[in-house]
Amino acid sequence: MSNETPWQSPAGPSSALPPSPYATSDRAAPPPAGAPGWTPPPKPGLIPLRPLTLGTLLGAAFQVLRRNPRPMFGFSLALTGLIFLVTLVVVGLVSFFAFSRVTSATGEDAAAIAAGATATIILSALVPVMLSIVVTAFLQAVVVLEVARGTVGEKLKLRGLWNAAKGRIGAIIGWALLLTGAAVTALAILSVVIGLIIAFGGTAGIVIGVILGVLAAGGSAVVWFWLGTRLCLVPSALMLERLPLRAAITRSWSLTTGYFWKTLGIQLLVSVIVQTVASIIAAPLQGVLLLGSSLINPNGDETGLAVGVVVLYILTVIVTIVFGAIAAVIQAATTALIYIDIRMRKEGLDLELSRFVEARQAGDTSVMDPYQPRATGTPEPQAPAQASPWS
Repeated sequence: MSNETPWQSPAGPSSALPPSPYATSDRAAPPPAGAPGWTPPPKPGLIPLRPLTLGTLLGAAFQVLRRNPRPMFGFSLALTGLIFLVTLVVVGLVSFFAFSRVTSATGEDAAAIAAGATATIILSALVPVMLSIVVTAFLQAVVVLEVARGTVGEKLKLRGLWNAAKGRIGAIIGWALLLTGAAVTALAILSVVIGLIIAFGGTAGIVIGVILGVLAAGGSAVVWFWLGTRLCLVPSALMLERLPLRAAITRSWSLTTGYFWKTLGIQLLVSVIVQTVASIIAAPLQGVLLLGSSLINPNGDETGLAVGVVVLYILTVIVTIVFGAIAAVIQAATTALIYIDIRMRKEGLDLELSRFVEARQAGDTSVMDPYQPRATGTPEPQAPAQASPWS
């Protein structure tokens, strides 16, 4: 009699039954050999080399200060302080002497002296305005280059950024002066027209002038936001693509086509964030200073009150300068990041940046500047070893 059971294979207990077609396993089958897997885009520096999300763009704009603080915050703080100091000295001294003449004037010359003093103060205010335009252009040029170099993992000192900006400072200053001149001219024309209507129109002219003034203010704001958004990428095109001014204006207009509302929204969001943070920090500071001056001078002595006012003013100025420097860098960095993001989406700039980073990591210093646009369908030019501005 056989010892085998009806449930046992003749080959013995170690033999396996045929696999069931309904059998399942918790362990996933390994991928076939050589199958490509997904890898995240490289992030050699400030941002990952792919089209940016809103969170990535905002984070990178605020990270510019922390990543390279000396040339960014230090340079911006020095320029902002210079503007404030020149404004205080020039306008303050001119105003002091002008009002001294007005208060000492008597007789028929008083009206003429008062008019001349007012004109002198207005003209003196143009000095810091022009200086502010030039200084802002300098800062914008440096920030644009810092963002571009930081994107490919490079960190330069202020001297290196300044050397990279050589040859383009005049163009970006010219753009700033052109933009300011156009705005001032338009404002002057509107003011003259409304003033003439009010002056010679009688009661009806006053009503019409007020209505035109309100409409002109609203229309000017709309035009400013529209043109400012469409032309906000001009500094980036001037510095990175090294285009002439007219070509840079056309380039900015072309890049923002289809991205107007996104560009405007991001810029407004960053501005609101910066101003809100500044207000949150400045308001308690002023409250503490006012409370401290009351505790130090409980009797309300005039000398103590004057000292408290001066100290409060100085500290307020310091806070204003610091946050002005921070805001200038963040807003300029935001615009530069928007430029890079749009070019990634429209032109595949992320691929050019990846090629550049890989080539530089391999020791190839002859690779072309990735921000220079290339004509469609043309082969990538081969540059000599010393021709790269990134070497």
